[in-house]
Amino acid sequence: MDYITLTILAIGLSFDSFAVSLISGLSVPKIDFLQASKLAIILAIFQAVMPLLGWILESNVRNFIAPVDHWISFVLLAGIGGKMIYDSLNKTETESISNPLHFRVAFFLGLATSVDAFAVGFSVANLLSKILIAILIIGSTTYFASMTGILIGKKTGPHISRYAELAGGAILVSIGTKILVEHLPFF
Repeated sequence: MDYITLTILAIGLSFDSFAVSLISGLSVPKIDFLQASKLAIILAIFQAVMPLLGWILESNVRNFIAPVDHWISFVLLAGIGGKMIYDSLNKTETESISNPLHFRVAFFLGLATSVDAFAVGFSVANLLSKILIAILIIGSTTYFASMTGILIGKKTGPHISRYAELAGGAILVSIGTKILVEHLPFF
């Protein structure tokens, strides 16, 4: 796979991480660089490692995971998004927006946004002859996309912070639903 194609693939894989990062920046407008970097690194590691796992396991589990990968993404994203919506609707004015940067939440966000990267590892396993370069390009692209999303969210967050968690939850549920619908046989 040539570098241009690999970079385009990396950009495509980083869209979900960008959206999650944007939501995090909106939800936590006082996020500092270290917190932002931790989230971006977690998302980048998942995006980079999942194609590798798909590449390694391509022949062994392809028939098992392919039929349910979209369901896994949907459940994780809808669960996290649903909790964000619930929390935003069930808090008083004085409560702050919950922090989506806790490690457990970040871990599941990384997992949920990288299931498609796992599938990519399966589908292009024979094309990823330079897997280490692919990992570096995918990981670094996701890191920069995530940091950009957090920055944009942070800059606009103070103006819309009251609704950020509600909107963020709705966006996560929407992403999960989109992934699910794209894989259903009647669409």
